[in-house]
Amino acid sequence: MAGGSGLARLRAMGKFLDPDFAADGAARAVVPFARLDVLWVNTGTLCNIECRHCYIESSPTNDRLAYLTFAEFAPFLEEACAMGAAGIGFTGGEPFMNPDLLSMAGAALDAGLRVLILTNAMRPAMRPAARAELRRLIERRGARLALRVSLDHHSSERHDEERGVGAFDISLAGLKAFVADGARVSVAGRSVWGEGPEAARAGYAALFARHEIPVDAGDPEELVLFPEMDDGADTPEITTQCWSLLKKNPVDVMCATSRMVIKRKGKAPSVVACTLIVDDPQFELGASLKDAARQVKLNHPHCSRFCVLGGARCSR
Repeated sequence: MAGGSGLARLRAMGKFLDPDFAADGAARAVVPFARLDVLWVNTGTLCNIECRHCYIESSPTNDRLAYLTFAEFAPFLEEACAMGAAGIGFTGGEPFMNPDLLSMAGAALDAGLRVLILTNAMRPAMRPAARAELRRLIERRGARLALRVSLDHHSSERHDEERGVGAFDISLAGLKAFVADGARVSVAGRSVWGEGPEAARAGYAALFARHEIPVDAGDPEELVLFPEMDDGADTPEITTQCWSLLKKNPVDVMCATSRMVIKRKGKAPSVVACTLIVDDPQFELGASLKDAARQVKLNHPHCSRFCVLGGARCSR
C-alpha cells in the first residue's frame, strides 16, 4: 500500500511523470506553502502489527524509518513554535513503540501546542509505564492532548480483516482505557468496504453507545473517515484547471499548512511535504522547516486520491 507497484503502473501509462505537466500536457497543480499549522512527526515505521493495506507498510520488522529521538525532535519543535504552529501530530508505525514519544509530546505541550497522537491502542500503548506517563500528561495538559484510535470499521469482522484476528477487541479495550484515564479521544475509520458515510457513522454511533465511548460519530473531527487509497486503481492527475472545476482552494489541501519530520534509517532527520509520501524524492524538502516552506507539486497518485478528490486531512 506504499504505492510502489501502483505508481509504477500509472507511470507506465505516462501519468505522474513530469513534475510540471500531466500526461495530456496540462499544467500540473501546485499547492503553495501558506503557513505552518501542524508539524507531523513520524516516530518510525515499526509497528506491533502488520495491516493488509498500510500506506507506509509498517510492520514489526520494517524500520526503514527509524525512531526519532527527543534530541533530534527538539530543534524542529523550536522551529515550529517560531513559525507559529498550533499543533504537533505524532504518527508511525505505532507511535507508542518509540521510547521517546511521551517525552516529545510533553515538550510540545509545555511549549503551548496542541498534541495529537495516532495509535492503534494496542499493547504498546497499554504498557503500565506508558499509561502512567500518559496519565501525568493528561493531568497537566489534558485539554491540549488528544489520542486518535484506529478502528477501521465498526464491526470486529471488518476491522480484523485488516489488522488480524482479535485486533478489534484489543483496540476497543485500549480506547476504553484511554477514556477511563480521562483522555480526549477520537476515532479514525476507513472507507475500504464501499459503505456509505451515513451508514458508517450510524454503525460507529451504535458501537460508541454500546460501550459508552464519548465520541460523536456525526462530528467529522471526532470520527474521521479516511478515503480508501487503492494502490491498484487509476486516478486522475490534478491540473491547474481542477481547482475551478472541483471548486477547491489549493490552500485547503493538507500540504499548504503542514509538514512532516522523518528519520531514514542511518541518516539525519529530514522534512517531507506529506504524511502519506515518504519514499518519493520529489516530496523531500530539506533538513529544516525553513527549507521546507515552499510549494508542492501534486505529482503523486495520493495527492489525487486522498487529498484533492478524497478531501481528507490527517489533522482533522
